[in-house]
Amino acid sequence: MSEHSDRTTQAAEPATDRGGADRATEAFVAHRNLLFTVAYEMLGSAADAEDVLQETWMRWVGVDPDTVRDPRAYLVRITTRQALMRLRTLRRRKETYVGPWLPEPLLTAPDVADDVELAEGVSMAMLLVLETLMPTERAVFVLREVFGLEYDEIALAVGKNPVTVRQIAHRARNHVAARRPRGTVSRAENRTALAAFRRAVETGDLQNLLDLLAPDVVFLSDGGGVVQAALSPVTGAASVAGLLTAGLGRIAGSASVQAAQVNGHAALVVQIGGRIEGVIAVRTEDSLITGLYFVRNPEKLSRLEEETSLRR
Repeated sequence: MSEHSDRTTQAAEPATDRGGADRATEAFVAHRNLLFTVAYEMLGSAADAEDVLQETWMRWVGVDPDTVRDPRAYLVRITTRQALMRLRTLRRRKETYVGPWLPEPLLTAPDVADDVELAEGVSMAMLLVLETLMPTERAVFVLREVFGLEYDEIALAVGKNPVTVRQIAHRARNHVAARRPRGTVSRAENRTALAAFRRAVETGDLQNLLDLLAPDVVFLSDGGGVVQAALSPVTGAASVAGLLTAGLGRIAGSASVQAAQVNGHAALVVQIGGRIEGVIAVRTEDSLITGLYFVRNPEKLSRLEEETSLRR
């Protein structure tokens, strides 16, 4: 059992018989990675997803396991409801967030990248699209499109009837389709873009990187008001090139860069003096960089020390 699992399952003493408590714990641990993934996709925050799992466990241990036909579905239902409540709180918190908000990056295992739908669902680009949905729309979209739940099951999780859930799912799909990045992510193109970025950081030679910028490229940097970062999105190749030239010129030669799998995709972890300074992720289309994401907020970098297991 992982450290996070230990902390969650030890947080409350089950008020059932020992056998029931053992079954409850076994079921929770068996589905924990799935529950975390559901919560993370709904919230974009690992810290808040962990809090949701804590709340899910507290409610789960009060349930008589003999009355639960499908523990997985029951746990997903609890997790979804808790995540919905927290999501509404987060939306209010983000209204006062300093600068662009980016999801909390996760160091992920290679098997996440191998699951194309899961990797796309937790990518920086997709999580930013999901941010534009209303809370219930996001829950329905995630549960249906990523986890493949039936409408009846989703209806129980979000407290709506199945007919309404179908309508919400249709509306959410159209919303996401209009805003999601075009085309399929090319791993090779991402690696090429990141190699150019790495060369720019380590040597100060930016030309290869600048040549890869799409005319409509968007650069988002998240410092959370704690560290220096652009306070608004930077758009257009010329503007992004100017920002990169100034920013990377200051750290070239002093920073080290390591390749990593972050949110199911290739990314770069930037360190200065042995301390993680941020994570760089890219979105490429037709061999050009259309999205650049730089997470610098120190409060969002704790999940880069060890892999986070994600499951569908």
